[in-house]
Amino acid sequence: MAVVLVPTAYALPPPPSLLLSTPSLRSPPPVPAIFGISMGWLPLTTTRWVVAARRISLLPPCQISSAEAVGKGDEDGVSRATLLWRAAKLPIYSVALVPLSVGCAAAYLQSGLFSLKRYLVLLFASVLVITWLNLSNDVYDFDTGADRNKKESVVNILGSRGVTQFAANASLALGFMGLFWACAEAGDIRFIILVTCAILCGYVYQCPPFRLSYQGLGEPLCFAAFGPFATTAFYFSSGISPLPVTSRVLFSSFLVGLTTTLILFCSHFHQIDGDRAVGKMSPLVRIGTRAGSEVVKYGVISLYVLSLVFGLCKALPATCVFLSALTIPMGKLVIDYVEKNHDDNIKIFMAKYYCVRLHALFGSALALGLLLARTRIST
Repeated sequence: MAVVLVPTAYALPPPPSLLLSTPSLRSPPPVPAIFGISMGWLPLTTTRWVVAARRISLLPPCQISSAEAVGKGDEDGVSRATLLWRAAKLPIYSVALVPLSVGCAAAYLQSGLFSLKRYLVLLFASVLVITWLNLSNDVYDFDTGADRNKKESVVNILGSRGVTQFAANASLALGFMGLFWACAEAGDIRFIILVTCAILCGYVYQCPPFRLSYQGLGEPLCFAAFGPFATTAFYFSSGISPLPVTSRVLFSSFLVGLTTTLILFCSHFHQIDGDRAVGKMSPLVRIGTRAGSEVVKYGVISLYVLSLVFGLCKALPATCVFLSALTIPMGKLVIDYVEKNHDDNIKIFMAKYYCVRLHALFGSALALGLLLARTRIST
């Protein structure tokens, strides 16, 4: 009996397509681990055996690939499960959580009041609005051809523009119901005015006949929508009327808008060719990836410089400045990753998710800093 030792990429058990033995054939005893690598027997024929190790594949090109073993991946080796995860954009929903949390924390610092019920309703409504934003963006980018080669587009996955459009509109309608309920509970008309302005920014960003994102105006709209409009709107949802506008909420909203805009900016790196082909003149189409990586670097640096300046000017509590400084390693990671991979369409895809982490951590630091500042006032 001959034994052939072949390193392979497949973890045990192997894909069914590699099992070519007869059921009656007995397996020999397992081979002990070699250099800490787990080993196992794969029956190949009645007279030959293959030992499989978790190693880089050295099989000839005709063997099955790892993507094929997973099943139903695209031609670039991305599995269908990965495509569904990308289409869901779950990490992106932090852009619903951060403005709400920072706004409510600023209101708590000012008034000392917080309604958990209203917070949860607003969170659910905000998630629905972001769902509308994501789905309608896929619909209208499908119409213009910008998402023609975007495998993670919901329209491409479902194969139906109409279903995606219906789901987007239904999400927006349900989201507005929650927002109007919160406005009635809070009794402050400024809340619904500002949150409507934020949603209108999303509409003119992507929807016809405006589609201002195609003119390179997506980033300013994103900054306004999630920063001054949304964060300040949630500040007014506290139920204290009239709640004065303070420097704390204004400067906090500015920082929230900046981190959110970094997410949108970095999401364009891997889409430059497709955007240029359909006339979508995003900032990165205009300036290129090298200059874009510099924009990211100075954007992240300005985030921390502004936080320090706002703290020195007493516009932000010292607790916010201290806690936000703890996120500097995440900011450095964003800078280093974009600088290293800005011209690699495969790797740069992850840049926006690193920005999401920065956004979530920095926003959490701001919200917690505002809460702790209230505790210091109380004591």
